[in-house]
Amino acid sequence: MNIATNQFRLPTRRAFLQSSGLGLGTAALTTLLAAERTTNGTTTGIGTDQAVEVPRTVPRAKRVIYLFQSGAPSQIDLFDPKPQMRNRMGEDLPDSIRRGQRLTGMTSTQSRFPIAPTIFDFARHGQSGAWVSNLLPHTARMVDQLCFVRSMHTEAINHDPAITFFQTGAQLAGRPSIGSWLSYGLGSENQDLPAFVALVSGAGGQPLYDRLWGSGFLPSRYQGVKFQSQGDPVPFLSNPPGLAGNTRRRMLNDLAQLNQQQLSRYGDPEIATRIAQYELSFRMQTSVPELTDISDEPEHVLNMYGPECTTPGTYAANCLLARRLAERGVRFVQLFHRGWDQHVKLPAGIRKQCQATDQPSAALLWDLQQRGLLDDTLVVWGGEFGRTVYCQGALTETDYGRDHHPRCFTIWMAGGGIKSGYTHGETDDFGYNIVQDPVHVHDLHATMLHLLGIDHTQLTYRFQGRYYRLTDVHGSVVTPLLAAT
Repeated sequence: MNIATNQFRLPTRRAFLQSSGLGLGTAALTTLLAAERTTNGTTTGIGTDQAVEVPRTVPRAKRVIYLFQSGAPSQIDLFDPKPQMRNRMGEDLPDSIRRGQRLTGMTSTQSRFPIAPTIFDFARHGQSGAWVSNLLPHTARMVDQLCFVRSMHTEAINHDPAITFFQTGAQLAGRPSIGSWLSYGLGSENQDLPAFVALVSGAGGQPLYDRLWGSGFLPSRYQGVKFQSQGDPVPFLSNPPGLAGNTRRRMLNDLAQLNQQQLSRYGDPEIATRIAQYELSFRMQTSVPELTDISDEPEHVLNMYGPECTTPGTYAANCLLARRLAERGVRFVQLFHRGWDQHVKLPAGIRKQCQATDQPSAALLWDLQQRGLLDDTLVVWGGEFGRTVYCQGALTETDYGRDHHPRCFTIWMAGGGIKSGYTHGETDDFGYNIVQDPVHVHDLHATMLHLLGIDHTQLTYRFQGRYYRLTDVHGSVVTPLLAAT
């Protein structure tokens, strides 16, 4: 083969997998573990430690559970009450408040922007006195464990770039997801499970693409593994009919030797990743069924998460699974729940979403706390942007819709070194602009990394001639959000 004239071609991953006959998809089995495995007296090298050398501080959190509410929950109806708006129902939003800010194509042609006050009641809860809508009674009971950030803001005004921005720090696809950055920077605590797992629930709304938990330009061993709700949790995890476990073990040993020869010959790190994928898949044949079998969960725990927690693929089931993953040392667990995109008929839609998510979210916090896991598990709840105070579509006394609003919205955080019983930031009387303590997406990412013991400016990767990081060239740690040490 003539290297100078590129007269050779390495097999594509798809061709390799097809020719191997094992049918293990790379999108599902993608964590390279720093280990050597000995089976039947044969030692198979798995590669070098996946965590990079990054300057570390003392971490407050070991892992993250990110409850991503895809579609953008309305902060005005859930967490940021504006009671004075009830006296202004139907009035046009003043130009002095909108300030010529851009609109989506869905409302830019409206002749008016009538104010739509929430029809839901708010009350203060807990010793902290945090305001929560009556749509979220279970979350309301946990407010003293929560840190509400009312002053989040982002740059994107449409769903896909906004979700991509929250996951990768960039609006355009192609960058590594936050879970991949953490896998790259921290490695894995469990050699039998992926470092990064994605779980999807809900229906309708914007599509969720696999790139949202992808590794971008990082080596593919750092991408997330999406668990399925039907069949094998990880595709092709079970042995094909007639293939015994010891037979597969011998096949993997032989395959690893062939791959090691290719790795020595070409030095392609993706070959090392491939070796690790097969090894992890073999170990996951035991670890994943044990993980997803909830028959050992006490009845009172199942009742706490709600009746849907025994139905795979529901938000409640995924919250319970997130706790089980956290117990087993999985570094980053991300739940994506669709259905919050309520441009019209918001009251009916948001009721449905809250019924599906309120109890399981609160149960997850309580469960982690009772097991001593909340102290070192950072939990984040929120969507990609907020909702406008003005109505999209028809406005009546009992019905309205809301458009996208990136200028201000609310998320909450808990555990993992976050200040509890605290509300950060403030919006104006219309819930349209931030008037105190803004928090940008890059600031949120910087703060999350800080809690995990990483300086966000130091976690970098060189690609196409420059060093990239999750926070790009921006971001500051929001120190008021941190619990006292």
